[in-house]
Amino acid sequence: MSDWRLAVDVGGTFTDAVLLDAATGAVTVNKALTTPTNPLQGVQAAVGHLLRSAGVAPGEITAPIVHATTLITNALIENKTGRAALVTTSGFGDTLLIRDEHRYDMYDLQIEFPDPPIGRELTFEIAERTAATGEVLVEPRAEAIAALAGELGRARVESVAVCLLNSYVNPANERLLAGELGRQLGVPVCASADISPQIREYPRMITAACNAATMPIIGPYLDELQKWLSAGGFGGSVLMMLSNGGVVSADDAAAAPIRLVESGPAAGALAARWFARRMGEDRLLAFDMGGTTAKATLVAQGEPALTTTFEVARRYRFKKGSGFPVSVPSVDLVEIGAGGGSLAHLDGFNLLKVGPESAGADPGPACYGRGGEQAAVTDADVVLGLLDPDAFLGGDMPLDPGRAEAAVAVVAAGLGLPVVDTAAGMYEVVSQNMAAAARMHAVERGVDLRGVTVLAFGGAGPPHACRVAELLESKRVVFPVNASVLSAFGTLVSPVRIDLARSMPVKLALVDPAERDGLLDELRQEGRRVLRGAGVPESEISFRYGIDARYAGQGNEITVWVGDGPAWPAGDEEVVSAFEAEYRRIYGMTIDDVAIEVVTWRLSASAEPAAIAPVDPGVGPAAAGNPPQPASTRTAVFGRRQARVEVPVFRRADLVVGAAFAGPALVEERETTSVIRPGWRVRVAGDASLVAIREET
Repeated sequence: MSDWRLAVDVGGTFTDAVLLDAATGAVTVNKALTTPTNPLQGVQAAVGHLLRSAGVAPGEITAPIVHATTLITNALIENKTGRAALVTTSGFGDTLLIRDEHRYDMYDLQIEFPDPPIGRELTFEIAERTAATGEVLVEPRAEAIAALAGELGRARVESVAVCLLNSYVNPANERLLAGELGRQLGVPVCASADISPQIREYPRMITAACNAATMPIIGPYLDELQKWLSAGGFGGSVLMMLSNGGVVSADDAAAAPIRLVESGPAAGALAARWFARRMGEDRLLAFDMGGTTAKATLVAQGEPALTTTFEVARRYRFKKGSGFPVSVPSVDLVEIGAGGGSLAHLDGFNLLKVGPESAGADPGPACYGRGGEQAAVTDADVVLGLLDPDAFLGGDMPLDPGRAEAAVAVVAAGLGLPVVDTAAGMYEVVSQNMAAAARMHAVERGVDLRGVTVLAFGGAGPPHACRVAELLESKRVVFPVNASVLSAFGTLVSPVRIDLARSMPVKLALVDPAERDGLLDELRQEGRRVLRGAGVPESEISFRYGIDARYAGQGNEITVWVGDGPAWPAGDEEVVSAFEAEYRRIYGMTIDDVAIEVVTWRLSASAEPAAIAPVDPGVGPAAAGNPPQPASTRTAVFGRRQARVEVPVFRRADLVVGAAFAGPALVEERETTSVIRPGWRVRVAGDASLVAIREET
């Protein structure tokens, strides 16, 4: 009996849909162009075509439908958010403008930051005060709350963020105010103590402000999505992918949309986690290149690393500190503007640059024939012969090679180079950009990527993976089945998970166990509530505990996970040992005779996803002594000043387990093309993945 699971990933250029039969491992996939003005249309197109091609009725899907989206990220980057207001303590209304006084470029006299998601004209103050000890010194008066509600109503706000001083210690005033405003205004209201109850005023306030600004965006979208699913006869509820690699109910996602900010990339990292465990890889670099961006994540010992903060809406993509530092647990990855839609241009020195600007889904690269005129990476791939214009999306979306060549010719004229050499230069620049970003991200974390296996996925990942691996000095690239939609598949193998934190600064030696356990019990109760809302039985919920700690007197903390269990699992000696080991790993030393101070207490509540049958590769074993036969050949170019060469073109579905061949070669499937460069040799693994090994030179 079939057990259908449906997943959808809305990206910047394409919307991916995956249908998995958990009982048999059978997988059906589809891609459709994302519709930025109305994302639901793209979802409907992708899912509708998918179900028709699989012959599955909506009512047969009774398991939760898992959804990843870039809706929140794009809303913040493009400043297309709801009309939100911010309420804070009297005297602190300028916090979002003052920021944390950090300058991301010390010598830039005209330094620029993104405009706050809530402007000063919609920032309101109220007389109240909570001391740093948690004592309520001034409670907000009822008449002041009523007057504030009147002002907010006249301002026609669609949502409100409440962030009061020291509310992370005692949220009483904040929750009183948020509750009253919600009751009197009838709009979504979020309290910073519920979104990010952590020390440091600006990160907590900007996190709450970004959350409130996106609540009017995600709420109506999820309502429309669920109405469409219900009207269509779908039997499953909706689970949303979070930035930390977990999934939660749609209601919890709507209440805290800022937790969705890296939803799509996190899904890709969780797919890589699944493959790393399956292949027995200690280290695996997940290389996910889509239509708009490229992401790289290192999976080590079967898990992607997590970070406790994430910077969104950077003014300059490569300048850390130029965006909003939201306190959201997120998969630790590097993301750059290098995708199939990344546009080529010449800088002030007449040098070729690619990205970060993207053609997106509308109008898309020039070869899409939808009005785009600037040359994009996909146009270069067409000019080089790496993509078959007539086979793009299985022929459902043919590309126009004439438009691609004309767009690249404009760039070539500025460089004074032939069109093909310019296209090869675009291919090389975007590959160099991705390799440099991945290498720098790894170096900042003390990791050497040389020799790491690369997992290539995303629509534009397989065409570029071998070149990126060469630049990273990696000798093994894995091209999984259905690589183009692997992020959507990742949502189906992700745990139900929520990461919670609360600041309570105290020296480790002075921790009151009763106070600590009381705080953790509140976090456990919240974790249970969220997981039960996603349909997880109480007996399947597990807890993991951690701390953000530092040496007393320092200004920054490191995160240390200390163990699992139903209660706090470690004694002081174990905590000290774990802290010193992590501190030594990062800094190469420890500091004797200085007390350790715990700043924030962390809890992760999770439940592993239901087991699925091994994914059916859909191919049989190779016949002995019978090498694979290409479906066709075509000419392609693999570098600047290189002649076109005739290369075999294989159909992915025709390659059986054990088949082997040498590059250069092209392997086509409906959603992407795997480019095997000269000097690489491929063997089809037991799960039908293409495993490319770089030959010794």
